[in-house]
Amino acid sequence: MEKELSISSSKTVFKSINIPSTSKVKISVPVPDTKTINSRFNGVNTETEDVTRQAFLQNRDTEGMKYDVKHYYKILKIGGLVLVWLICGYALWVNNERDKESYELNIPNGSSYSFVIYELPKDNKIKVILDGRFLPPYYANLTREHMDVWVQLMVMKDVPTNPEYIDNTNVISLQNVSENWQLPLANNKFLDQIPETECSKVFQLIPYETKNFTYHLLSLQFNTNLQSNFTVSMKYNLQPTNPEDGVLYAALILIILYSTIIFEVIHRTMASILASTISVAALAAYDQRPSMAELISWIDIETLILLFSMMTIVSIFSETGIFDYIAVIAFQKSGGKLWTLIYLLCGLSTLTACFLDTVTAALLVTPITIKLCEVMKINPIQILIYTVLSANIGGAITPIGDPPNVLIASYPDVVKAGVTFGKFTLHMGVGVCITLVVIGLQIKILYRDMKYYQSDEPQEIRDLKREIAAWERTAASVSSYSRDENIIKDTLLKQTAQLQNKLKDTVNNCYFTSYDTRVEQIEDLKRQYPIRNKSLLIKSGITLALVISVFFLNSFPTFCNLGLGWTALLGVILLLLLYDTKDLEGIFARVEWSTLIFFASLFILMEALSRLGLIDWVGKQTQYVITSVGPESRLATALVLILWVSSVVSALVDNLPLATMMIRIAADMSNNEDLHLPLPPLIWAIAFGSCLGGNSTLLGSSSNIICAGVAEQHGYRITFLEFLKVGLPVMLSSTVVITLYLLLCHVILNWQ
Repeated sequence: MEKELSISSSKTVFKSINIPSTSKVKISVPVPDTKTINSRFNGVNTETEDVTRQAFLQNRDTEGMKYDVKHYYKILKIGGLVLVWLICGYALWVNNERDKESYELNIPNGSSYSFVIYELPKDNKIKVILDGRFLPPYYANLTREHMDVWVQLMVMKDVPTNPEYIDNTNVISLQNVSENWQLPLANNKFLDQIPETECSKVFQLIPYETKNFTYHLLSLQFNTNLQSNFTVSMKYNLQPTNPEDGVLYAALILIILYSTIIFEVIHRTMASILASTISVAALAAYDQRPSMAELISWIDIETLILLFSMMTIVSIFSETGIFDYIAVIAFQKSGGKLWTLIYLLCGLSTLTACFLDTVTAALLVTPITIKLCEVMKINPIQILIYTVLSANIGGAITPIGDPPNVLIASYPDVVKAGVTFGKFTLHMGVGVCITLVVIGLQIKILYRDMKYYQSDEPQEIRDLKREIAAWERTAASVSSYSRDENIIKDTLLKQTAQLQNKLKDTVNNCYFTSYDTRVEQIEDLKRQYPIRNKSLLIKSGITLALVISVFFLNSFPTFCNLGLGWTALLGVILLLLLYDTKDLEGIFARVEWSTLIFFASLFILMEALSRLGLIDWVGKQTQYVITSVGPESRLATALVLILWVSSVVSALVDNLPLATMMIRIAADMSNNEDLHLPLPPLIWAIAFGSCLGGNSTLLGSSSNIICAGVAEQHGYRITFLEFLKVGLPVMLSSTVVITLYLLLCHVILNWQ
């Protein structure tokens, strides 16, 4: 049976199509007639189509140009990076490792000791490194005992038949070709009580002439006025780094590092690996290529063990659901008020950093912050930056809050000056409390607009992107060694492709909605985020409490034998034994290995920059300015200059070598009787500058990097510029506040 459906029109011709079925239906499909078509093409519709066609062609050309630019940029980037790799490889290939041999010298009393050098320096410079029981330079006026070191030229008649033995009858003349280097020593009675220290000096040789003589050698001369023999360990380098060139190369390496990170040329971990390789290649170009054992010694293994252990503990702890639950409870207690939660998180971060350390604070507070922001349906990046800035400021309060504080508080001259745990906390705590109040008001005024806490994309798109990133990381972690693994990897990649297609459809159909402060009811949130594993929560809680307790006990000399690294590692071992799981690969896969590699590369980079002379150059310039001003304004100048130099330099390089150098300079100036500078105020300036300076950039502090790494694992990427926009104003304002605080307390009120 066939049924016919027809529609008539004066301007439309209908064409019938038969559809076979049990009861056939004839459907008439309208087709425009020729007159209608011509009228459309000859009228306004034709013009519209022309405009549309032109817009389409123009858009296609624009997209093509964008593709070409991106394509050429990628080629140029890879080509430039490969060129840098080739240059570094060549520098490391042509220069052998220089693991400087150490010589044990026994200098007799009453006569000089001669050490012959059988090679000639390339640039008339010799660097001598001595390790022995030397007094600090500022004790030179308090002792009569000393050791003199200088370089001597030996002119000979003939080439010696045995270079290891010099016949005095073959020596024609001896000539001193360098200035004298005098090192203070303790007398024989107290010599054994002096700790061994390392001293170094670069001798600039005086131009000399050998006339027509056949052969000449250089020798290092040692002489002491002690009543007994003196033992010293010596190394020398015939091609030392030129300080001016070394500082220039170090600055260039820093520019390369920060440029690649700021403009996101490559991942920050890869950027640090590249910068550390360039720095080692620069040392190799100066014939100072370190051995592999020396490179490993530059890495702070204890810090890496601490980070690895705490990452593992937090990873297992997160399986219990405790971070989600704490976020819901915090939301309930604050009533969902944004700024109440921000101040609550910042306060928690400050207290954790104060009594533990900034790294532990970042590892513990970052996941809580992320979960809390997800509950409130806001972007956590801005609030994460607030919390890590608070941790860096809070870590300045106690000697255990930040690594530079540990170094400063344990320095012998600082201990001798009477700086105890309580005195350190009192002086630093007052300044930090004032700073926290000012910073709290600053961020409330500058960032009160809700646009800083919204995302540029709808929540649905953000969730999809994080899910895709999680699937991609999981697929990348699966190897292709076996057939089963290949099947799993293909399944993961197919799921990733499906999610990417879904993301494209969502982007086209999803519209951004404004921030909504209304969230689910508290009871619904508690049901959504319960404690998932109470047994594991108890085990993890006991382990974490034990580790944190021992961390705190490490601040007391009686209990500091174990160290933070061993404490955390023993805690991980205990937790893994209590957890009793066979899936260790899954636990270790959640460790942020890229962050650990970043730190290892950064340690090598900082030591290489120090050997290139950057840190010493900064210290010498600072000391020169301080000593050049009048006595009446010398303390104020020293406080302001040390504080701001420490803050600015800590934003660019690691604050540990900087603090090491600055504390040495402060001790030297304090012991100089002509300057009359008290040591404690200088100590507070160094501690404040080292801690506050890390707030300005993403690389300025270890806690900044840890926070960014944890956030990236959760799908939130903190860029260098995002951190800089918030961190730099905070660093400047906090440093200004501390400048006024130091001048008021130690210059005007004379609180020493």
